[in-house]
Amino acid sequence: MKRNFAKILTGATAFSAVLAMSSCTDNRFTVSGEITEAKDSVLYLENMSLSGPVKVDSATLGESGAFSFSQKAPDAPEFYRLRIANQIINIAVDSTEQIEVKAQFPTMSGVYDVTGSEECAKVKELALLQMGLQRQVDDIVRAPMLGVNAVRDSVERVLEQYKTQVKEQYIFKEPMRAYAYYALFQTVRLGQAESLIFNPRSDEQDVKVFAAVATSWDAYYPDAERGKNLHNIAIEGMKNVRIVQQQQLDNIDPDKINVSNVIDINLPDNKGTSRRLTDLKGKVVLLDFHVFAANGSTERIMALRDIYNKYHAQGLEIYQVSFDANEHFWKTSTAALPWICVRDGQGAQSELLIQYNIQSIPTYFLVGRGSDLHKRDAQINDLEAEIRSLL
Repeated sequence: MKRNFAKILTGATAFSAVLAMSSCTDNRFTVSGEITEAKDSVLYLENMSLSGPVKVDSATLGESGAFSFSQKAPDAPEFYRLRIANQIINIAVDSTEQIEVKAQFPTMSGVYDVTGSEECAKVKELALLQMGLQRQVDDIVRAPMLGVNAVRDSVERVLEQYKTQVKEQYIFKEPMRAYAYYALFQTVRLGQAESLIFNPRSDEQDVKVFAAVATSWDAYYPDAERGKNLHNIAIEGMKNVRIVQQQQLDNIDPDKINVSNVIDINLPDNKGTSRRLTDLKGKVVLLDFHVFAANGSTERIMALRDIYNKYHAQGLEIYQVSFDANEHFWKTSTAALPWICVRDGQGAQSELLIQYNIQSIPTYFLVGRGSDLHKRDAQINDLEAEIRSLL
């Protein structure tokens, strides 16, 4: 029953595979290659920790420029860089990869080849895009015919174009990947100031981008320090945005604003009443995304009812989000269900699909009593056992 239920909830469409993370202490990754025209230069391998760059190894290059560094493989995606003076090549590592880098000093930052890692290839693409953006911004700032307002408007326009491109082609495409995380922290220099391209502190749309990646990292790498930090940044940004919005409306005390681990959902139920996900704090929640018109829906609803009947009295609630196009059909289908059923009329265009990294429907998440995202269906072998562990 437990295995069958998991299959019913997962549905026929395969969910995106979880990136394989190595936890064996003997597993290592290697970064090797050649950096020519750099004889007697010191090449550093530095870990880009949350506190800043930390040297982990170095080598004095010879005539050929050959080098090789080997380090313990990380349990979650991690970031390193190769550096000679102020020339830098960024490296993303998510397993026991054999990464090979070839470059020439002193142009290694912008001209290099990397093989053996899709993550590093994507990071290179992003780094080159970032350099192109910086050149655009510099050209605008130096344009003699543009006034202050024209410069500001032009810079804002190219930044928005850049963010749209990076969101669509890198971040939202696979938010659990290292290169999506990397993209969040790219910067642009305006005069003497260097700022994040995506502003997680006060820009509502940019906060949503951080939240989408944070949700994926919470689910795929629950113990990773980077994921926890990213989650905290997203939560703080959401809180800042809500504070400003509430103060603009009626000066509500910011201390009364409730911010939770999950991205909140507030949609009308089948009786027309708005139901907020975070109002269920204190309960264990099966957050279910469903289409009642899809094949297999009846069997899946029966399995959900069985789970609900067993554990509701102990503190389990089901918050079900429908993406059905036909509202009347949805209301008819859910009229007799005992749990919370809401509908997102945006359907396939819903932001929830991005924010929760939903690759296929049906799918579900388990949310703990503190409104903390626990696990998603791809990580659960025995749903009832997971529910009991949270009750």
